[in-house]
Amino acid sequence: MSIIKKVIQTQFKTLSLISVALVFSVVSLMVRIKLNKSFFFLFLIWNVFLAIIPYAVTMYLSTKQNLSKLTLGIGFLVWLAFLPNAPYIVTDLIHIRVGNDSLIWLDVLVVLSFALSGLFLFYLSIIDMQRLIKLNFEKLPLKAITTVILFLCGFGVYLGRFLRYNSWEIISEPQLLFKDIVNIFIAPFQHYEAWLFTIGFGMFLVVGFWLFRNLNTLESN
Repeated sequence: MSIIKKVIQTQFKTLSLISVALVFSVVSLMVRIKLNKSFFFLFLIWNVFLAIIPYAVTMYLSTKQNLSKLTLGIGFLVWLAFLPNAPYIVTDLIHIRVGNDSLIWLDVLVVLSFALSGLFLFYLSIIDMQRLIKLNFEKLPLKAITTVILFLCGFGVYLGRFLRYNSWEIISEPQLLFKDIVNIFIAPFQHYEAWLFTIGFGMFLVVGFWLFRNLNTLESN
């Protein structure tokens, strides 16, 4: 209980912004369900829940006094395993089908609102992790590590979207996941779509983070 109270006190503004984004996303989804009489996009609730997990991990680690490097290391691995779930929501745009539906704009609005909420959580979580790493490992090249993480997330989104893996399968079916990853690396020309997507989506995340970080800096100044 004391941890929750401390989080609310220290990150009230950020949590308020997250709450507004998530409430708008859920309300727009409810309106869509009411008007279209369809529960198709209800999976977005689960996807945004998964997107909250990495932010919850960094938020929890930030409240720990005298955070040990071992605890940070374990937390980092858990955080990294779930991190691609946040930008993954962007790819849910593929579920939008253009047709004669006069409310197609509402489908776009619903998916985009969840996608932006996911990206907001994603970038906030990365900034928190950067701060934690800097406090405990001052000599590490933070910018290079962040760039690698962003491209790893691009690869993780590919695994989730096209090979249909999820974060839980790192534990439940690691051998199948490892086999597919190895195949992508040892036969890059046969899996060029994986590399194109990883590079393209990775660059999208890198540019987005650069913009988010600089806007954050401008606001602080």
